[in-house]
Amino acid sequence: MARIGVDVGGTNTDLILETTDKDSIGKGVFEHKVASTPEDQSIGVMRGILEICEKAKLDKKEIELIVHGTTVATNISIEGNGAEVGMLTTKGFRDILHIGRHKRPHNFSLHFDVPWQSAPMVKRRNRIPINERILPPHGEIERPLDEQEVRAAVATLKERGVQAVIIGFLFSFLNRSHEQRAKEIVQEMMPGAFVCCSSEVVDVMREYERFSTTAMNAYVGPATYNYLTHLSSELRESGIGADLRIMQSNGGVATVESCCERPVNILMSGPAGGVIGGHHFAQLDGEQNIITVDIGGTSADISTLSEGEIQIMNPRDSYVGGYPVMVPMIDMITIGAGGGSIAYVDEAGGFHVGPRSAGSVPGPACYNRGGTEPTVTDANVVLGRLDPDEMLGGDLNLDPELSAWAIKEKIADPLGLTVKEAALGILKIVNNNMALAIRSNSVARGVDPRDFVLMPFGGAGPVHGPALAEEVNAKAVFVPPAPGITAAAGLLTTNLQYETTRSLLCDLDTISDENMTRMHDYLELLEEEIIGKLRDDGVEPENMRLTRLAECRYYGQGFELRADIPAGELTREGVKEVIKSFHQAHETDYGYCFENAVVELVTLRVIGNAESRKLAWPLSEEAGPDDLAKAFMYERPTVCDDGQEHMTPRYRRKSLKAGQRIVGPALLMQHDSTSFVPPGWSAKITKHGNLFISKDQ
Repeated sequence: MARIGVDVGGTNTDLILETTDKDSIGKGVFEHKVASTPEDQSIGVMRGILEICEKAKLDKKEIELIVHGTTVATNISIEGNGAEVGMLTTKGFRDILHIGRHKRPHNFSLHFDVPWQSAPMVKRRNRIPINERILPPHGEIERPLDEQEVRAAVATLKERGVQAVIIGFLFSFLNRSHEQRAKEIVQEMMPGAFVCCSSEVVDVMREYERFSTTAMNAYVGPATYNYLTHLSSELRESGIGADLRIMQSNGGVATVESCCERPVNILMSGPAGGVIGGHHFAQLDGEQNIITVDIGGTSADISTLSEGEIQIMNPRDSYVGGYPVMVPMIDMITIGAGGGSIAYVDEAGGFHVGPRSAGSVPGPACYNRGGTEPTVTDANVVLGRLDPDEMLGGDLNLDPELSAWAIKEKIADPLGLTVKEAALGILKIVNNNMALAIRSNSVARGVDPRDFVLMPFGGAGPVHGPALAEEVNAKAVFVPPAPGITAAAGLLTTNLQYETTRSLLCDLDTISDENMTRMHDYLELLEEEIIGKLRDDGVEPENMRLTRLAECRYYGQGFELRADIPAGELTREGVKEVIKSFHQAHETDYGYCFENAVVELVTLRVIGNAESRKLAWPLSEEAGPDDLAKAFMYERPTVCDDGQEHMTPRYRRKSLKAGQRIVGPALLMQHDSTSFVPPGWSAKITKHGNLFISKDQ
């Protein structure tokens, strides 16, 4: 079964094709890159799919699965060009989306912006209150839904040209009947509009985060729906009958239909693939503690994986574009630091790099596409760390004179520096920015980078790896075999996965028979929902894996931690196991627990997944005595971080074999990226093709 992973980045769209013995060309792995097309990502995706099939000499009809990591929803949330959204909400709570939680991003500053107020996803005029009321703790109806008010509100929204409508009523997570009825009325009066209820998108307590998440779902919904359905039809029209799956923020994949209903689940689709890919390649060589740094054209995505486990972000910390989004996401942070990040001198004479990026068009100055501002890529070209005639294996010819000119005009001359000094400064600043982000994702959380290997990938990652490792004191650098397409490779190593939740507030230590019954019934309903989704995807019952979780807190705490629920029939002994699991989770996260304190259940969550076939990366042959000489390409002068110029050999990385040791300075060249081995460092190829770079002892 031939499979393709497609990951869309800010500059390039990366593809990987895996074939098996059952395909016409036999077993193999093929890599490819094309320029991203921000105006319509599907253009670059389709071009890449057709070109990689042609490159492999594979009939496109043999493709059975395409897994796609996309930034469509992400870009909408960041650029603020989503749909015009209307909202029906409980009377008296119209301004929840504006008030938020009174959080100050900068406690001691009067000059800050909160996007939910300055750029609301739902304008106040389009938030219309409706008479209805449901009461806690069990969802009794105190005031029935006023359907006439709903119809009048929908007519107003329709007249205003609203494209999407959300329904967010108070306590709907306890009883969704009012939201469901209001949705039926909206769909009846506004056929074709994007409509969603808060109880469908994120069925949990905390109305502000629930409303905000639902608003984001609708804000990105119409454009995401149009993109995914358009791509599906483009594939069919091109004669490709493959199943299309989309990477979700939680690291699992889902169907197009599911992602069209809940596009909020794919807000971090693109970066998630990189973490999954990095984890896969690290596991091949037994590396358990890794810090992944995915450096592309516009951003750097950083995640810390301890003991081989991919971490899921706490919902209280989940923000996208400045808005709280309470959906499961891989724990990572993103900063504006990439190959296309623009260097500039501000009005006060300050030297900055990023977060603004040149992207793929016009791109860095050396691309000769009209860009005139110096970027990180231009700095690497000027310093000889990227060879202009070897970018993308020679498919992308760069003009080094344009790089030197841009740095001289915009940085060197204004600051009274030489071009070389300015280029070194650009790299120093961008590396420091990334190092600060790495520390915030590791040291600030009690993780010691000295026990971790730094794993840089993405097109721009490996050339920065050693400098970053030295900056954060990581023990070594670990570069996957195809760093430029690691995110795409990750798409072929992830599982089909769905999650669903239900709120239930009760004390577990003294849980009543009534709440025990509720807990049992809710878990059954959640399991049935997940099993139905997996069954619709063609998964056999014996291949389904269900995980049951209780999100709990000590009585009086503001947020929850996840605790495991034992499999099988839920009993009081099982509840005791949940309490014990919560104490352990609290000990792990905070360093202490209160074993005599009351534990409160807040939310039940069921995660269902089905194991997928993992990408079978070919093993590397053992190195012979003459293999290093055979891999040698040429040597050129390269400026290192100390400002000294060294005559540096270039080696073709794919010609290097297992056990081969390369002494720095050296550049290891491949189609999708370049790895830098500084003086005083050496590199070694593992049997799985990974590159291990460490300081000489």
